[in-house]
Parts: sequence; structure tokens; C-alpha cells
Amino acid sequence: MIRPDVSRSHREELVKRLRVITGWNNVNFDGNGSLRLGDTQTSSGSESARLLLKEAIAGPNVIVLEDASSRTDVAFCRVVRGRWVRNESNKPPAFVVLIDFTDFQQLSGDAEARAAFDVGWGLLHEIDHVVKDSEDARDAKAVGECEDHINRMRLEVGLPVRVDYFFSRAYLKADSNFNARYVRLSFEREAKRYWLVWDATTVGGLHGDSQRALVR
Repeated sequence: MIRPDVSRSHREELVKRLRVITGWNNVNFDGNGSLRLGDTQTSSGSESARLLLKEAIAGPNVIVLEDASSRTDVAFCRVVRGRWVRNESNKPPAFVVLIDFTDFQQLSGDAEARAAFDVGWGLLHEIDHVVKDSEDARDAKAVGECEDHINRMRLEVGLPVRVDYFFSRAYLKADSNFNARYVRLSFEREAKRYWLVWDATTVGGLHGDSQRALVR
């Protein structure tokens, strides 16, 4: 379900991206905020993404989508455990997916990489954590179990796959009047590399001098 205070434009952006990824043209949020799949007949899109959304809707967990735009503690997307206000012992497990829509607007780079990492992909990453109990990478040599699942979806729609889970420093010259720190993330298709670049001081995700993941 999506919270009622999420703006119409952000709802429409999320729905648009999910439609492109899944191939379901009627995916939408109903008047109560519940995600509805509509007509599930399609010959396009990612089958793995469709299966994940079906599992999320039919599964035992409650997943709430919340707008976390411009929050400093959220870089793109993050999922946290929810807490019921009353009668928690009688309620199903709840999770809140925090989505910073403004972070996705800060991305620059190759069109193929931008198509492979938008708000729809960020949401699917967090849903995979909840539904599959998948884990993220723990070192720089792997993308992690969760992104392995998301990469399968990217392949199914002909997009490059994410090569790195952790971003790295992009050595771009910034205006000396601004405290910018550019970082980058790589994607690959048929041995060709595609890049995303953004200012981590605006988006967040920096912790001291270490690298941090985009979504977790």
C-alpha cells in the first residue's frame, strides 16, 4: 500500500516505471492506496518482476510505501521494519519502504544505465528484501543476492546489469564554490560499460570516507 500523503506526481512516476518493467499496462493504486495489477496478460516486460509483485501482494507481509524525498538518512530507497500502533501481536509483519524520489532526479549518465536504475527498480530491490529475505553484498567483489535477482529482471527487458553494489569515486572536476563529491556506479551489457554519476553530498549515502550502497 502507498501512504495517502504521497503526491499524485510521485504515484504516477512509480506506476509508470512499474508498468515499463513488468509489461502490465494497468498497474495502479486504487482509492485505498493498494497496489492493483489489473489485466495481467502481457507478452512484454520482466517475468521475474511480475512474479515478485504477485508474491508481495499475496504474501503474509504488509508493505507500506512512504515518500522520504529529501531526507538525509535515505539514499534513493531503504526498507525498515514497521511497528503497529496497537495489537501488534495480532497483526502480520509490516515493512516500510522509504523512497526518496528527489534522489533519482539527481542522476546523470548513460541513458541505458538510467533506464536500469530508476524509482521502479529501487522499489523492486526493497520488495525483494522483504519477499525473498535476500541479502545485499558485503564486499566490493559482488553485487549481492538481492541485486542478482534484480539483474535477472534487467536482462529480461534487455537492459544492462548492475556490475557494482557499492559506488566508487568519480574523479570529476567540481566548481570550487560548491562542496560536491561525485560518485559513480557501473552497468554492463555485452561487454560494454555504462555509467551513472551523481553528487553524493546531495543524495547522501556517504559515511566518513567509505563507500556506501545505493539501496539497501
